[in-house]
Order: sequence, then C-alpha cells, then structure tokens
Amino acid sequence: MNFLVTGGAGFIGSHVCERLLGQGHSVCAFDDLNSFYSPAIKRQNLEDIRRQGERFSFIHGDLAQPAEVAAAFASRRFDQVIHLAARAGVRPSLMEPALYQRVNVEGTVNLLESARTHGVRKIAIASSSSVYGVNSKVPFSEDDPIFSAISPYAASKLACEALGHVYHHVYGMDIAMLRFFTVYGPRQRPDLAIHKFAQLIQAGRPIPVYGDGSAARDYTYVDDTVDGIMALTQREFGFEVFNLGESQTVTLSRLIELIESALGKKAVIDRQPLQPGDVPITFANIAKARAKLGYNPQVKIDAGIPRFIDWFRRRAV
Repeated sequence: MNFLVTGGAGFIGSHVCERLLGQGHSVCAFDDLNSFYSPAIKRQNLEDIRRQGERFSFIHGDLAQPAEVAAAFASRRFDQVIHLAARAGVRPSLMEPALYQRVNVEGTVNLLESARTHGVRKIAIASSSSVYGVNSKVPFSEDDPIFSAISPYAASKLACEALGHVYHHVYGMDIAMLRFFTVYGPRQRPDLAIHKFAQLIQAGRPIPVYGDGSAARDYTYVDDTVDGIMALTQREFGFEVFNLGESQTVTLSRLIELIESALGKKAVIDRQPLQPGDVPITFANIAKARAKLGYNPQVKIDAGIPRFIDWFRRRAV
C-alpha cells in the first residue's frame, strides 16, 4: 500500500516510516521541518529513513497551507494517511495559542478535506493524553468525559478529535484517534524531559524539576506506540478512539533515578514551582486497544531508559 505520513521527519513519524517500509509499503513523508527544534535533527531522521530503500519519498510542505496539502494529494495516490504532524508541547502552547490552533486544527481540516476530495478514506490521527486534563479518575479510559483541558495544546487535540468524528459521520471516512502517552525512545525530541535531562546530567548542569517530583506519567516506548499504529492500519472501525500507553505510571523522581543509573552520573536538581498547564498524572487504560488492536506493550521503563541512553550516547559521538 501507499502511505502518507505527516510529520514523517519527526520522532514518532520517522519510526512509523521505517516500520512501514520494512513491511514492504511505499511511504511519503510530509513535513515542514520547522524550527520548533533543530531542523538538522529532522533531516538526519530523513537520511536514516532513506537507507530503508527506494520506496520512500519526501514532500517539504506546511499543513497550514491548504494548497500545499492539496498538491501533495494530487501528486500521487495514497491508500492510507497517518497524521502525526502537529505543534506539540503543553508549555509552549501557553505562549503561542494561535499558532497551535492554526497548525493543529486548521492543518487537520486541510488534511481531512484533501483526503476526502481525493478518495482517501482511512486515516489515523495522533491525539494526546493531554485531552484528559485534570481527570480525577485513573486510569484514563476512552469513554471518560474530556471537558477539562488545561492548555491550548490539549484543546487543539480535542478539536481534532471532534473533526475526525465529523468526517466519519458526514462522509463515511474510517478515522481513528490515537491518544499517545509520553512517548520516549531513540530520536525523542530534545525538548522532552527524558532527552533534556540526559543532556543536562551528562553535562553536569542542573535539571529543572517542577514540584516535589511526585508527578507521574505513563511513559511509552516508541516501538510499542508504533506497534499500536501498525495494528490499526490493518483494521477498520468506522470511528474509534484508542489509548496507546504502557498502563504503568512512573514518578518524576523515579524517572530521574533511572536516567542517573543509565548514565552513571548523579543529577543536580533545580527545584521549580509547578507550571500552569501541567497535570499531576497520566495513566492509560489500554483494555480497548488490547481487545481491538491486539496492542500489547513490551518495553518497561527499566529497559527502555537504558535503550534510550545507548542511542543518546551513540548519537553524541
């Protein structure tokens, strides 16, 4: 099959492209290579993907520009779309809410419209655990109320989920929303906690810790996330929402201990107050994904952090 992967030069997207190519599919990555973090990292990801073979192509384009999205769909026939491109991050969204609306929401509308007009009916769209907001019920289930978003990023992802349902209901498109839970592993963005902490600890610099270290996250190794995405490409549901997490929580303090152990260096802690938009816990109920996708995450955090640090050290050489 022919796949379009938006955000294909990014962290999760590059792994998805490689997995699809390994399964014998043709893949086109669509990415604007923006400067949210170094475009050089994304170009390196593209070089890594190109080593997988000739069935890979790349379009440098901006989802927020309808003409560029339409041109991508007009350039070749796609069987499925995996939509991972977005402005990410809770804290940055507080500074630029309009940008998150434009890229995430308007960009998703542009994608859905071009897919519809070109007859592409199957789309997987990345959502986020942030849509659960300050949900007091744990673990988080797909049918929990989701009206407590506390950041523009979370609100933009909620809007994308609503749009996905509209395009399924009105146009009969097969659309799945995938709520990712703190994905980590090789190629993780440098602004994310695990990568940033590893860099700072390695350099002997203080790491900012917001709050008392008790905040907990459901860390999910990237290979497990990609497993869930791949399972979805082989099934049709009409419209569904799936949590893709590890279904285990790890406190910030424990995470730092694991990174220290893998690096063989102690962290210098810089205590900071809790930040607006942060939630105290994320915790995925993955029973639905297990039942309908056969999703079964394999990499526990105790094994995943050393794997990430191994990549981190090799990439730094």
